[in-house]
Amino acid sequence: MSRIVSTLAEISHQYDALFVDLWGCVHNGVKAMPEAVAALQTYRASGGKVVLVTNAPRPRAGVKKQLVHFGVPEDAWDTIATSGDSARSAMFRGAVGEKVYFIGEGRDQSFFKPLDLVEDPVNITQVPLDEAEGIVCLGPFDPMADPALMRPEFLLAKQKGLKLLCANPDLVVDRGETREWCAGALAALYTEMGGESLYFGKPHPPIYDLARRRLSALGKPIADDRILAIGDGVLTDVAGAMGEDIDSLFITGGLAREETKTVNDPDAKALESYLTKEQSAPTYSIGYLR
Repeated sequence: MSRIVSTLAEISHQYDALFVDLWGCVHNGVKAMPEAVAALQTYRASGGKVVLVTNAPRPRAGVKKQLVHFGVPEDAWDTIATSGDSARSAMFRGAVGEKVYFIGEGRDQSFFKPLDLVEDPVNITQVPLDEAEGIVCLGPFDPMADPALMRPEFLLAKQKGLKLLCANPDLVVDRGETREWCAGALAALYTEMGGESLYFGKPHPPIYDLARRRLSALGKPIADDRILAIGDGVLTDVAGAMGEDIDSLFITGGLAREETKTVNDPDAKALESYLTKEQSAPTYSIGYLR
């Protein structure tokens, strides 16, 4: 059974670094969560390192700007690792070819800006689906639309044998009180239809490798048993931590607040039932990061 705690401070002394999810933990897609910010500031003041590990499908520079917009201060974190960074690196190494069909919103075009970290990057060109060698998916064209609307396009893509690069494995996020679809829902649909999807965010290894590199760049390397992963997704944050053999703190008041009957803290029986159903085993659980 996951141990329910009241504050991060109860357990944080056991860890030298935190891998912290953003959406649903530090902000709600609209504004920062003050208690979460304060908890991270206190942890950093004690000497701990905070790596924001997010499935945002954009470069970390874009996430940094977004944090300013949401009111998350820079003294609450040390560095950022994004699914977008990991996926961009793979794209410019030719993971899905040079001619790609792009699925996403217009604001995500920064994903295609040149990446200096890749030697001899391929020349990426966006083309219609019938001319594509692969698919780059940052999210739905319309985050409120049913992913099933993409079935006709995915049927053609599967017939052409195209791989789909998924820059955000999240299925859904809550923007304030509104739930939106993410790229992971489209990738799951494509896989269900027989296509091949490539993932680079949580719970998959590439983003954890990137997070460790970013952490090491702050100073001396930190062992995995001194890292705590924090997040509100059992299929992403907790599953990723379990796969990497890293302890985890499950934020029950995020995506699973109804299932865990979270008001201030989760209901113990509801939490146990939910974790059993999801076959998940976070080390700790808490209502909200505080």
